[in-house]
Amino acid sequence: MINKRLLVKNLLAHNDENSFYDKKRFINIGQKEGKAKFLKHVCALANSNPRNNSFIVVGVEDEDNKIVGVDFFDDSKIQNLVNAYLDNPPLISYENIHFPNLPDGKVVGLVTVTSNGKVCALRKNIWKYYGGSVFFREGSISLPKAFDIELKDINSEVVATIEQHARNNIELTLDGVIDFINNRHKDLVSSYKVFKEQFVVCWAGNQKKVKKQMYYSRVDIELINEQVKLFYSALDDITISFDEDSFSTLEYVQLGLGKQLKYYPLEKVVITFSDNGTYQIQSDLIFEPPQYDKKTLYHIFNTNNALLKKIDSGIPLTVAEEEDLQHMPATYLICFLNGFDEAKERLEYARPLLKKRNGEIYESLKESLRILRKVKYN
Repeated sequence: MINKRLLVKNLLAHNDENSFYDKKRFINIGQKEGKAKFLKHVCALANSNPRNNSFIVVGVEDEDNKIVGVDFFDDSKIQNLVNAYLDNPPLISYENIHFPNLPDGKVVGLVTVTSNGKVCALRKNIWKYYGGSVFFREGSISLPKAFDIELKDINSEVVATIEQHARNNIELTLDGVIDFINNRHKDLVSSYKVFKEQFVVCWAGNQKKVKKQMYYSRVDIELINEQVKLFYSALDDITISFDEDSFSTLEYVQLGLGKQLKYYPLEKVVITFSDNGTYQIQSDLIFEPPQYDKKTLYHIFNTNNALLKKIDSGIPLTVAEEEDLQHMPATYLICFLNGFDEAKERLEYARPLLKKRNGEIYESLKESLRILRKVKYN
């Protein structure tokens, strides 16, 4: 098993960006330009490495390799995005890697790209890139190529060596369990489970029992062997269950208009462990969004737009408007789920305004955008 934190360190130490590895301060697949650039790099890495994995490390300064981290990102539908825009799409995963010196909620993102051995190309136009474009890596740059298109295997031995040096051991695993329970989450209820005598899953959170069902909030779940965060949220509640072969979570989101909130199941994730030292993660979106009267939503949508306009213009809000602002991310999300497509653009527009104004509302906005991504790419 590969310790992903060691893998990131080995990639950063091995060389500057090259044909099998790229690094980014952040990625933004919520906007068309960011989505297009991400797909370009995935396409180029897949074509430049037809027989081995290639990687994008997210949360690293480009100039000095300083690890600064990014927000936890659990878009389990990122493969669907790649499938929608690329012909011969590679297998792709996005993992959240814990680094001890980063603040709570900050991780390093590791995108692993595994080619299917065929030429990968854009399926349709996106931003300034045309459908049919084929990209390759030339040094640290992803460039289009219109002729002499041939997949060449030049990195297999190098990548195999880097991955071999990132293999886990018992000491790293034990250190990870002790650090998770005794240091990082000493103020929360913590537990662990060993699967197939190989894999260790740790989880921590605040417990509350409702009608014989145990819920967890402020949840952190980590696959210790690989230093991969499986779930992290300061806002949502989940249930946890497991048997000898699998570990499952069911995530709930709290939605409603005003103070009339209700829990809705969002996504079920099942990790199944095998005797051969491998595991599979299956995620199913089971979300049934609440439906509301369109006239009521039009009023809320226009009220939110007016609030944004006042904030952008620097006009002070009344007490009632400050209260409406608290609910803005959730109500914009409900509007989108009820057919107001422009609500997504409004949420993106509100991001920098709320980040400066109110940290708590900004966190709620990020949660709304996260749910929106899951629903959109399901």
